[in-house]
Amino acid sequence: MNTTTSKRTDSAARVIHATPEVIYAAYLDAKAIAAWRPPQGMHAEIYEFNPRPGGTFRMSFGYDESDHSVTGKTSEHADVFHGHFAELIPHQRIVELVEFESDDPAFAGEMKITTTLVRERHGTNVNVVCENVPLGIKAEDHQQGIQSTLANLAQYVER
Repeated sequence: MNTTTSKRTDSAARVIHATPEVIYAAYLDAKAIAAWRPPQGMHAEIYEFNPRPGGTFRMSFGYDESDHSVTGKTSEHADVFHGHFAELIPHQRIVELVEFESDDPAFAGEMKITTTLVRERHGTNVNVVCENVPLGIKAEDHQQGIQSTLANLAQYVER
């Protein structure tokens, strides 16, 4: 469903040439997250990161260049968000509940991000599903961001 009054679901998948164990570990390490999770053109700062069921996190993605086409959700140049790990099934699934820190109601609400890892012959199928995406996030921007993040993850774990 993708209407102007309903929140939507965005998803992307990629086969990454690494084991589910290696990819899962990259999701649970703050330094790794800072290295691969921000989409192209952004960088991360981790303020809090407690990777356990119910554990909380808080981080920001900042734009690398001051001249960028998309305005940040928290400030002109940054997206600050917090959340918690709703579910962690080792080497199989990570469920995060995320909220953006923004005064703009278009970015309000809790977004659920479910990442599923399925072992395949030549690697791992990594499937990311974002539910209840805030209306302020354009579908095409979010799709590019998810794809960029998956490419970064592949580059990080395949080296």
